[in-house]
Amino acid sequence: MDSLTTAAARALASADPLGALNLIALRDDAPALALRGIAMAQLGDLARAKLLLRRAARAFGTKEAVDRARCIVAEAEIALVSRELNWPVKALDAAQTTLERAGDRANAAHARYLAIRRLILIGRIDDAEKQLSGFDPTPLPPALRAAHELVVAGISLRRLRTKPARAALAQAERAARQAHIPPLMAEVEGATLLLTTPAARVIARGSETRLRLDEVEALFASKTLVIDACRHTICLDGRTISLETRPVLFTLARTLAEAWPGDASRGTLLARAFRARQADESHRARLRVEIGRLRKTIRDVAAIDASKDGFVLVPHRTREVAVLAPPTDDDHGAVLALLSDGEAWSSSALALALGASQRTVQRALDDLAASNKVRSVGRARARRWMAPPLPGFPTSLLLTAALPSG
Repeated sequence: MDSLTTAAARALASADPLGALNLIALRDDAPALALRGIAMAQLGDLARAKLLLRRAARAFGTKEAVDRARCIVAEAEIALVSRELNWPVKALDAAQTTLERAGDRANAAHARYLAIRRLILIGRIDDAEKQLSGFDPTPLPPALRAAHELVVAGISLRRLRTKPARAALAQAERAARQAHIPPLMAEVEGATLLLTTPAARVIARGSETRLRLDEVEALFASKTLVIDACRHTICLDGRTISLETRPVLFTLARTLAEAWPGDASRGTLLARAFRARQADESHRARLRVEIGRLRKTIRDVAAIDASKDGFVLVPHRTREVAVLAPPTDDDHGAVLALLSDGEAWSSSALALALGASQRTVQRALDDLAASNKVRSVGRARARRWMAPPLPGFPTSLLLTAALPSG
């Protein structure tokens, strides 16, 4: 690169896009196009940035594979910020391989972190952990060391391991300060705030309390029988029973747990599990069948006894029962949880992250828009959805049970 493009690249590395544009704004050679694209991305004009990066990739010659790979990595970062989670992962993998072979360790690591952050967003935490394992970030510049620690913290938070998450965020803060990049420092600060933000509600013995993530972690480590309404599971002493694909059984379990140590009446169970306003004999017969199925499913952690008016939950090996619930009981809380990160999501990206059909997600978005809880920008394929920040709603740290298919 010549002196102007070198100076522009240094300006972008220090998060000074206007300074970079002052140097290369009128140039249309391939390196300048790439730098202009990155500058526009830093300024928030992601659509223009994407066009410039694609022009740059086409402008680089056949012998400039490394430069094209860098353009692909930059475009992948824009896609991640834009929540376009269906972007071609194979192209990013190929770009990472090209950069590694060329000895461009920093950009290859950046490509790796983008792929891992996408996996975290769509809930594939095991795959994210595998890609991260064994990678040493020590030789990397401070900005990429901060990115590494943010990824480590993101995985730990979703695993409900708050101590390693806190340590990783402390490392990320130190690296971000060394990098002197304000947006990176703000990202680390925002992630750190999640540790002190109420992440869920616990309902026990008729009362409700908001919990931070470390308190949620402690709840699962205790001897309490936990009915987890965030993941649709039942947990006790490290044993987990998933009811994610059996919503009726989970609703019955939650209703019994919320009524504990008392019993839940048959009318309440029928209304919540079957939405039966006026129960007849067929509803009561179905309730007996479903209670029998629930007894069999949870027999290792609890029993269900019949009472005069309904049924009562009888936990084994513990004297406490609690329901862990999302911060809001909105019917579309999973969608709101993702949108609460402040980014603009497409419906296809939401569907991918939630493991639901796009039709189901679109119906949820329409319902939320009708109640003024979300808003859309753009039209057709460019349409994106946003929600105002929800107090006490830390994105997807406790997500999620799948949405009902439709």
